[in-house]
Amino acid sequence: MDSFLFLKLKSSSRILGIDFFNGSLVDSIRLAKLGGLVVAPSGPGLACDLLQCHFYEKSLLKADLVLPDSGLMCLIQKLSGRKGIERISGLKFLQYYLRKFDLEDSSFWIMPNLSQDKANRLWLLDNYGLNVKDDETYCAPIYNKSGPIQDVALLAKIIKKSPKTIFIQLGGGVQERLGLFLKENLEYNPTILCTGAALAFLSGEQAHIPKWGDQLYLGWLFRCFFSPKLFLPRYVKAFRLVFLLFKYGEKSPTI
Repeated sequence: MDSFLFLKLKSSSRILGIDFFNGSLVDSIRLAKLGGLVVAPSGPGLACDLLQCHFYEKSLLKADLVLPDSGLMCLIQKLSGRKGIERISGLKFLQYYLRKFDLEDSSFWIMPNLSQDKANRLWLLDNYGLNVKDDETYCAPIYNKSGPIQDVALLAKIIKKSPKTIFIQLGGGVQERLGLFLKENLEYNPTILCTGAALAFLSGEQAHIPKWGDQLYLGWLFRCFFSPKLFLPRYVKAFRLVFLLFKYGEKSPTI
C-alpha cells in the first residue's frame, strides 16, 4: 500500500459517520495532490445539510479527503473527552495549497458570480502570479438547494481542458454535491478542491478573516459581522451540532 494512503487510513477520526483526516496540514496537502475529491464541511453543513440532504452526506462519504474545518466540532471533541482532532480550516488549507502550487500545472476555477470571478482572478495574479485565463474559469448557475447536482455544460468544459486541479469556490452544501458529480463523471482523477468561500475571504469579496481569527475558530463571527442577515440564521442553526456530537459521537445521525 502507498505510504500516503496508509497515512490517510491511520490518521483519521470517525465523527458522525464521516472519516475526517486527523493529521498535519503538510500531509493533507500531499494526500490532496494524489487526486480525488477534497471537502471541508462546515459546522452548519454538519448540523443541517448532513441531516436534510442525502446527496450532501453521500458527497462526504465518497470524498477522498475530508478536512476537519469546523472549529465547533473540534472543540466539542476535546471537551467531550473523545479522541481529539486537529482542525485544518478550508482557508488555511487553500493558502498553503496555493503556496505550493506549481504554476505550470493546469487548473480550472468554478466561481459563484462574475464579481468574485474578476476579484479572485486578480488576487491570484497579484499574490501568486497565477494567471487564470477565461477558458479556465466558469461562473456557476444557481444550483438546486437539495438533491443531486448535474451540470453538463461545466463537465464538457472540464473534459476539454483536463485540468490537474479543479478549484470549486461555491458555498457549503452546494460545492460538495457538485464535486461529487465531477468525481463520478470524469474519466480521470484530478484533484477537486471544495474550499468554499476561502478565496473570497482573501480577495476581499467576503469578510476578511485574519490569521489569529481563523486559529481561534472565529471565522464564523467575522462572517456574521460582514453579512448578518445571511450568516446569523445559518450559524445559529449550527449549534445543533453540539447536540448531535454528544448524542451520536462516531455514529451517523442518519441511520
